[in-house]
Amino acid sequence: MPHFTIEYSANLDGRLDIGAVCEVVRKAAVETGIFPLGGIRVRAVKCEHYAIADARQDYGFLDMVLRIGEGRDLPTRQKAGEQVFQALSRHLDPVFAASKFALSFDMQINDKDTSWKRNNIHDALKVEAAHG
Repeated sequence: MPHFTIEYSANLDGRLDIGAVCEVVRKAAVETGIFPLGGIRVRAVKCEHYAIADARQDYGFLDMVLRIGEGRDLPTRQKAGEQVFQALSRHLDPVFAASKFALSFDMQINDKDTSWKRNNIHDALKVEAAHG
């Protein structure tokens, strides 16, 4: 963890480089300093079917959910969340300026008793760091 899941309206395809959005979020997560590098995941899912407000087709949205493990206090979570949200929001300023657009971000904490993981990326990063 952390795992970021981005859902976005399909009508953003011509207005937004979603790969760049994923990289902005990944970089911001790293820069918080509170997430293990090997656990960071950012994925984006295009929503082909959606309805917004009064159903105008030019409205767009990007909704991001961050799932994290337990153990970080509220001020730490808030600071990290604000840092990631601000980086993403700044990146999306051109979309806000050119269209009607909604951005949302929520953080959820996974219960360790009901969350299973298997990951060898952490070990690979440690070996790489030790050997250059």
